[in-house]
Amino acid sequence: MSKKVIIIGGGIIGLCSAYYLQKEGHEITIIDQSNMDAGASYVNAGYLSPSHIIPLSAPGVMKKGLKWMFNPASPLYIKPRLDADFLKWSYAFNKSCNPNHVKKAIPAIKDITLLSQELYDDIKRDEKFMFHYVKKGLLMLCQTEKMLEEEVKTAHLAENEGIDAKEITLAELQLLEPNVQLNVKGATYYKGDSHTTPQEFMSEMKAHLKAVGVQFFPNERVEDLDVKNGKVYSIKTNNQTLKADEFVLAAGSWSHLLSKKLGIKLLLQAGKGYRINTTHPTGIQIPAILCEAKAAVTPMNGFTRFAGTMEIAGINHVINKVRVDAIANAVTRYYPSIKLTEHEKADAACGLRPVTPDGLPYIGKSSKCSNLTIAAGHAMMGWSMGPGTGKLVSEIISDKKPSIQVQMFNPDRKF
Repeated sequence: MSKKVIIIGGGIIGLCSAYYLQKEGHEITIIDQSNMDAGASYVNAGYLSPSHIIPLSAPGVMKKGLKWMFNPASPLYIKPRLDADFLKWSYAFNKSCNPNHVKKAIPAIKDITLLSQELYDDIKRDEKFMFHYVKKGLLMLCQTEKMLEEEVKTAHLAENEGIDAKEITLAELQLLEPNVQLNVKGATYYKGDSHTTPQEFMSEMKAHLKAVGVQFFPNERVEDLDVKNGKVYSIKTNNQTLKADEFVLAAGSWSHLLSKKLGIKLLLQAGKGYRINTTHPTGIQIPAILCEAKAAVTPMNGFTRFAGTMEIAGINHVINKVRVDAIANAVTRYYPSIKLTEHEKADAACGLRPVTPDGLPYIGKSSKCSNLTIAAGHAMMGWSMGPGTGKLVSEIISDKKPSIQVQMFNPDRKF
């Protein structure tokens, strides 16, 4: 049965939800408070990475966060503040940083990232999209023996999960990256990973959705929800009131603010990430993670992108020059022949990634609202999980069996 569905949020998760819901015959409206041309869905590293099977809330992460708290150039920064939501999130995050949680999370992360990678293939083929999409794998570059040892362990863990992962020699690395100088001790290689140029996919998807009748309301902020007996009847924006049968909350780092109006307490914090682009030739052919620096490198269509940092400091878009410089300096440490210009650094942009305490997204309905499907909290993995999440949202609203198990993504889960 066709339903009228309103999606709050026009990032990668919102667009993919609209795509699959429209295919099921539903009438779709997308509302976004921005102009839908910036933010995390546009400034990310563009990875489709089944390799990233370890959740953010892994053993030792909170300890590192505390250690790095007073280092303005650190890869992870958690700003301490007397805010009830932040304190609850911090407590839950710390509880989740244990080996048992990681063990349970790995299959869920693997399943949704592999599903998404297949769906990117399907979308490109079925819609004849032209977005940049390359399957060259992902390198994990290490400058210390300690980090290399950790990454080799992770690669073996991934291999046991059926992911094509292995340690490679420096000679093998040189064959993979013949046109760039590298200052590293060693590397691991995930052959099955892919990468894209995000804004190309977003532009094509928006154009497609408009062509098939999806209605867009950019620059509209949802201010209130009319809720009766555990059901949303309408939403009020700064311009209008809109009614629907079903609602999807895919507002990224703002999702927990709206969920509060429904009595749903989503633990969620904004994690700011930065990107620097260069159009100068770099010689880089394969995406890489600079492991000690926690920075990402992606050869995109016509430019190379360097991205990184996880700055949990509330919702803001302030560009911290110290963190931008830290990414640029890391690039030169690993790739001695590459030096980013002051102009390129000044042109840096940021995006806010919604981070849950356990590193897993919220996907599904809360028991407190029968016609609201939540799709938020993907942290750094929104791009890798986008189509899979959209497919699951469509299946939930269309009363179909989900493509993968979704219990681990339950919005009502306890921490």
